[in-house]
Amino acid sequence: MPVVANSIKFGTDGWRGVIGDEFTFERLALVAPVAAKVLYDTYFPTVGSRTIIVGYDRRFMAEDFARAVANSVSAVGFDVLLSETYAPTPAYSWAAKQLNALGALVITASHNPGTYLGLKVKGCFGGSVPPEVTKEIEAQLSVGVPLAATPGKQEKFDPWPSYTQALEGKVDIAKLREAIASGKLTLFADVMHGAAAGGLARLLGNQVKEINSERDPLFGGGAPEPLPKYLSKLFEVIKTHREPDKSGLTVGLVFDGDCDRIAAVDGEANFLSSQVLIPILIDHLTLRRDFKGEIVKTVSGSDLMPLVAALHNLSVFETAVGYKYIADRMLVAKVLLGGEESGGIGYGSHIPERDALLSALYVLEAIVESGLDLGEYYRHLQKQTGFTSAYDRIDLPLANMEVRSRLLQQLQTQPLTEIAGLAVIDCQTIDGYKYRLADKSWLMIRFSGTEPVLRLYCEAPKIEQVHQTLAWAKQWAE
Repeated sequence: MPVVANSIKFGTDGWRGVIGDEFTFERLALVAPVAAKVLYDTYFPTVGSRTIIVGYDRRFMAEDFARAVANSVSAVGFDVLLSETYAPTPAYSWAAKQLNALGALVITASHNPGTYLGLKVKGCFGGSVPPEVTKEIEAQLSVGVPLAATPGKQEKFDPWPSYTQALEGKVDIAKLREAIASGKLTLFADVMHGAAAGGLARLLGNQVKEINSERDPLFGGGAPEPLPKYLSKLFEVIKTHREPDKSGLTVGLVFDGDCDRIAAVDGEANFLSSQVLIPILIDHLTLRRDFKGEIVKTVSGSDLMPLVAALHNLSVFETAVGYKYIADRMLVAKVLLGGEESGGIGYGSHIPERDALLSALYVLEAIVESGLDLGEYYRHLQKQTGFTSAYDRIDLPLANMEVRSRLLQQLQTQPLTEIAGLAVIDCQTIDGYKYRLADKSWLMIRFSGTEPVLRLYCEAPKIEQVHQTLAWAKQWAE
């Protein structure tokens, strides 16, 4: 069956598909050389290089697909640095910048279930390429790239040493190691069978208690996404560890499949998403590291983020959902931190890329230097700002893309004026439809760009209100 070029579409971060169906060696051999050429057309004037980084995570056959990328890219004349092992996606973004490459092509499907694989495209600056670059890749797929008279050369490299050295320099690593070694801090790391495996041990020593370390292409039957429904083992080990006579702080950190998203579990075994972690990080980095700059948040981010930013006289810039929009902003403004509700957080002091291992180090530093459990720290910020809320999100599969189109048309032609019995007082359309309601809660309705899925987000004063509002939205959609 011939490759259908116009059916290959890039989403919010890369191209993904089911292995053996949408994602095949044949299709990858078409996409990878075109991506390399577009990286060359876009970034060669900046770097003067013909080198492409190729990396991969721990998914099924990821290293085989990476070799296929390396071979197809070198065949059209580009030099390739192929990773000799799995590593976090941000490690490849770091390598692209540090090694003066055109960019990186990374085989990963991030947080998707194990049947998926994908390709992320990173630019020479160390972050996801902007939408116009992926659109250009899609546009050139029907043309392709001719084979070169002289293929480019291929070399292997280890992405870990330079990357971890860079991260160590961002925090007081000796203080963190001492806190763990002395028992002041007990650290559990759920790497979800993914590319974060071994990462914190490299940085902090072998006393890091890592779970779900083994490679499992099926991810225990779930998905490597830092959500409570996949974290039963981590909740159990923290509850078991928590004993009245044990002093010291306890934290669990959670990493998605390619280690660019983070979540946490506090010492009381409560789940903390990045809606909680980002306000803590803003406060810590401002107070104790004297970082300055703009806070960049996606439209689905918690209202606590701008309130904590205001405590420190920091401005806030809001973007559509998708870390590439945050990365775009980081390239043109002085940014302290950019973060999204799904767990991706990046820093102006590093590269314009979400980086879960760096976030982990900053979270640990916040705990050690404040002496507060993460849950305590969050409650402290709520008290300071006078703002208490709960948050949840559901992804609702739709029957087909026609249903998606019908619902979208309904939102455009029949604007909602009341939701779950509350008046709508404002509607933002940066990305989807975000309705602010009379009780200061909000509901956001957003459609996936590539599949028939409706994403529903809600923040309200109490979790019961969140569930009621989401139930209303689900009923409206159905």
